[in-house]
Amino acid sequence: MSNRTLSQYLEQQQGNLTPELADVIETIANTCKSIDQLLQKGALAGVLGSAQHENVQGEEQKKLDVISNDYLIDALKVNKNVGGLASEELDEFTPAQENGKYLVLFDPLDGSSNIDINMCVGTIFSILNAKNAVTQAEDFMQAGKEQAAAGYVLYGPSTMMALTVGAGTVFFTFDPESKEFLLTSENIQVAADTKEYAINASNQRHWEAPVKRYIDELQAGKTSVREKDFNMRWVACMVGDIHRILCRSGIFLYPYDTKDPKKAGRLRLMYEANPMSMLMEQAGGASTTGRVRILDIQPTELHQRVPVVIGSKNEVDLVTSYHN
Repeated sequence: MSNRTLSQYLEQQQGNLTPELADVIETIANTCKSIDQLLQKGALAGVLGSAQHENVQGEEQKKLDVISNDYLIDALKVNKNVGGLASEELDEFTPAQENGKYLVLFDPLDGSSNIDINMCVGTIFSILNAKNAVTQAEDFMQAGKEQAAAGYVLYGPSTMMALTVGAGTVFFTFDPESKEFLLTSENIQVAADTKEYAINASNQRHWEAPVKRYIDELQAGKTSVREKDFNMRWVACMVGDIHRILCRSGIFLYPYDTKDPKKAGRLRLMYEANPMSMLMEQAGGASTTGRVRILDIQPTELHQRVPVVIGSKNEVDLVTSYHN
């Protein structure tokens, strides 16, 4: 049996999505194919290195951050079903089509510090229902549980897309010959227990007591209360870390820390935490800030940051219990 294309899969999901939503997802997928082509060429395309300026977050932009952002905006702005879009790279939202049914938020190139060393990077997207005929900034202020669809494209040894339209999480693999995303895994399930964790241990001195306690217990392994040894993995690209968990379970933590006490967390609620949380919950995993479920958070600003504890349910629940 041949693998279904993304278009065929979306057609079969008619009870879970509208034709307009399917069209928006396909526009994103097609744009990611163009980003993938540039990444494949790397240094040959002259797209590596710094763009010599910072984004709205005060982070150095890479040339490919800017190019990927432009590709997505140009493609989505002209899609008749998109009312407005917001990018992690831009301060303000971008208005699109009047009466467009959907709003799209995206991180055009997650893990961009990996670009110049030829390691995995990804594109993350979140799709919301539009509230008005003409999109306003406040229309984006919807809790993550309101998302119509979410996903990411991982540019790795093979290019893959993880997608949920609220009916489970599925994987597609990009076929370079047919230039199609083909369905390769349905009904992804994340085991409730795991022996793998991902955290940036260089921030240890800044962690709150519950996180220190949890990581100390994991590191003590078999000899401690956990009675098993754990492995640590850290890709420095959220897409890569979440993809590994969706493939073989695990827990990823980017907790609140006191390094910059004014920042509630490092990751962005709307562009990273919400779409990843929807994918994870749809695969049987869990996602909290350490204190509350991420998908329940009512956003107050476009670039809001949150702590993230996401992955295998029993581990996420344990970390959350230590905080509460």
